[in-house]
Amino acid sequence: MRTDLLQALAARVAERERAGLLRRVRTLNAARGVRVMIDGRELLNFCSNDYLGLAQEPRIVAALQKTANACGVGSTAAHLVCGHRREHAQLEDVLCEWTGREAALLFSSGWLANLGTLQALLDRAGVCIQDKLNHASLLDAAQLAGATLKRYPHNDVEGAARQLAGAPEQPALVATDGVFSMDGDVAPLRELAALCRREGAPLMVDDAHGLGVLGAHGAGSVAEAGLAQDEVPVLMATLGKALGCAGAFVAGSRALIEGLTQFARTFVYTTAMPPALAAAACEAARIARAEDWRRAKLQALIARFRAGAAQLGLPLMDSRTAIQPVVLGDADRTVAASRVLERKGFLVAAIRPPTVPQGRARLRVTLSAAHEEEDVDRLLDALALEAASEKSPGPGFRSR
Repeated sequence: MRTDLLQALAARVAERERAGLLRRVRTLNAARGVRVMIDGRELLNFCSNDYLGLAQEPRIVAALQKTANACGVGSTAAHLVCGHRREHAQLEDVLCEWTGREAALLFSSGWLANLGTLQALLDRAGVCIQDKLNHASLLDAAQLAGATLKRYPHNDVEGAARQLAGAPEQPALVATDGVFSMDGDVAPLRELAALCRREGAPLMVDDAHGLGVLGAHGAGSVAEAGLAQDEVPVLMATLGKALGCAGAFVAGSRALIEGLTQFARTFVYTTAMPPALAAAACEAARIARAEDWRRAKLQALIARFRAGAAQLGLPLMDSRTAIQPVVLGDADRTVAASRVLERKGFLVAAIRPPTVPQGRARLRVTLSAAHEEEDVDRLLDALALEAASEKSPGPGFRSR
């Protein structure tokens, strides 16, 4: 008898619910900067990726409104048909200048950018070497391209070298996050680039969480590492995190972008992003690049949070970015901690398996230049976690 796929899916959902890992969508009724309304309550938001506080920046909103008034909403077609507008071309030029690349190509999301790029570069004859903690879009993209996916231990350059050595005759691509979305640490990009040069394998960096935050004028983790286009031939970043908009791009040589234009199916067969959104992202990129005070403020808030967390004995990970995970280990304990924080007026996401490994559930605290010092201090007062000990199953809340 043929398996009923809908019943099988329902059974998987039920199993996840029994394990306490069921995901739920939360509806925000309103958002004003770092304050959001959920179920009639105002919460201080510490789980957004709006690292520079640009999502509601009036100049960006005005750019979107002005272009929408002039051009309407939808682009009406794929880029290669009639969807590519002046605003898209301007955005690509700004992104190229910012990141020091020859050319760029826009995608509707980071997922589509990674999928289209890897499917254009790889096939069943190729191998993709990836960090075990890469974003799911990179991992899935390699498999959907038909390539052999080999993973190395997190940030282990020697592990990456062993994986490359195990496939000496195959065309190979090494791909890594620049900043890891759940741990907040930065990839060893200089060492990976040196390995790729020796082995003749191009390096691809997904800088979704680095662009706008790291490097001179926010050019990203690749720029911070001092790596040029020939050292990191494939650069992907998103427009929906530090830039506060939506969409993504891939930047590199003109030859790379021409190849993606021809063969990246998620570019060729997808309606272009609205021109108003491209205009907003263009203004966001200009602001992010020019206003270094946003990064300076963010770094000061990160230092303040980490210093306070150290005094409290919070189990922080080794992160110098806006992503500051508080690792509690147990999924139920992490959900309970998130609920306690919500009762105290804070929105902090509980991240559980399968998003993170078993036993590594965490509160993913993210900081923004839109936060103030007193916001961070209030969060630290609310957290007040006990440090883990060998005799305790894990940290829990206590009064401070």
